[in-house]
Amino acid sequence: MIVGIGVDLVDIPRFERSLARTPRLLDRLFTPAEQTLKRHSLAARYAAKEALIKALGGSDGVHWTDIEVASEPSGRPVFALAGETAATVEARGITAVHLSLSHDGGLATAYVVAEAPDAPMDASGAGASAGAVAEASVDPTGGAR
Repeated sequence: MIVGIGVDLVDIPRFERSLARTPRLLDRLFTPAEQTLKRHSLAARYAAKEALIKALGGSDGVHWTDIEVASEPSGRPVFALAGETAATVEARGITAVHLSLSHDGGLATAYVVAEAPDAPMDASGAGASAGAVAEASVDPTGGAR
């Protein structure tokens, strides 16, 4: 069952200017392995981390350097989670996180889908956690959570 979706878009030139202006952002946002990559790849990884935070419903228990975006031999991007972030994902019952990245035309984008096992059905046939997921995903004031 999908329990969270996140998407983020990064303006690569603006991202590069931010890194040039504040070099310590590299250590705050990226693992040592990520820091060796080209700036457009870092922008996509930043978008991935932002999208993951959105898919998780917020940043509580999430630390930037606990999230590493790695690549499988095929080139497919994957998250390598550690520390408190890995514990947070596990505590939320998330068993799979899917990631798609792209960068072109000065923009980097990431799309994340978080999954958990299907919740047991209640008497009405609805998943027992469906209400909780809906409450966490919808802000009646129209603002983002």
